[in-house]
Amino acid sequence: MSAAVKQRARIARVRRLQHGLAASTAAAAMSQVRSLEVSASRLAQMRGDLNPDQGATSGAWLSAAGELAMRLDTARLGLAPSIDAARSAAAAKEQARLHARREQESAERLQQAAASAAEEMVERRMNKITRRRVRVTNDEVRP
Repeated sequence: MSAAVKQRARIARVRRLQHGLAASTAAAAMSQVRSLEVSASRLAQMRGDLNPDQGATSGAWLSAAGELAMRLDTARLGLAPSIDAARSAAAAKEQARLHARREQESAERLQQAAASAAEEMVERRMNKITRRRVRVTNDEVRP
């Protein structure tokens, strides 16, 4: 029974490592999504800051600001497919993490069951060894 306990402990250890790896990749994917979203919001903020000041402005400045605004809008809109792809990848990695977590919990339950079964077997063996047979002959008890 000891071999089964060791094997299940090894499996539980591997499952913990797999869950840790899946969790780190899921966290990295979510970090990538947040980074892309921050970039898109920063581009939108920069676009909003291009409003001309009150007073006289030159036509060259308006032209340059319009060109820059168009480029910022194009960059922000170009990030949308990347953000969507990153979100779907993050969702897939989160599902993989949840699956790895279920596998880890299952392996830990199997390990605990094997350990308790091994303890019960040891106790049964110890009870067999320590149990004495009692013989009754002519109202006399002999160990």
